[in-house]
Amino acid sequence: MESAPAAVPADAEVDALVALPGVVGVAREHGAVVARAEGAGLVALCVTLRDEFGFAQVMDICGVDWPERAKRFEVVYNLLSVTRNKRLRLIVAAAEGEAVASVSGVWKAATWWEREIWDLFGVPFDGLEDHRRILTDYGFEGNPLRKDFPLTGYVEVRYDEERKAVVYENVRLTQEFRNFDFLSPWEGMTTLPGDEKAK
Repeated sequence: MESAPAAVPADAEVDALVALPGVVGVAREHGAVVARAEGAGLVALCVTLRDEFGFAQVMDICGVDWPERAKRFEVVYNLLSVTRNKRLRLIVAAAEGEAVASVSGVWKAATWWEREIWDLFGVPFDGLEDHRRILTDYGFEGNPLRKDFPLTGYVEVRYDEERKAVVYENVRLTQEFRNFDFLSPWEGMTTLPGDEKAK
């Protein structure tokens, strides 16, 4: 006699998040709840997550660059509910030049992370009051965490003793770019000293 397959238990938390306007998908990944949302209505969604779901803190906001995708960038919000001991990762995708709504009105701490994403990835935030660079220099050109940004950068900074000033110059490489195999000498050896004694 065959036993009936075990029923998959319902996940009330996932079901509640899926029902929210603007949420396009929710899944558990490695034990964490991950929700994907549309850019439109992001602020209203975050207010709901804060007020009704208890996610009173945004712990971190970071960017991810996927150059091969039409919506190249992802803005990832890591939310925490201390009262419920729950975490939520909220992901919003944005195309090149597409602005993401600022959530600095929902969580004041978001201002710093949104500035950081704007600085390092070039993702603008609609409603962010302060679009100054936060980690790179004032005259810096480009966004260094994009996958297509050159590893050497575009300019280098040095102190010129003759001028008694900081000087910006185009990058000059003293040697051609080389690929290294990074093998240790032990990995390249097929016979080790003393192997002849084992024969």
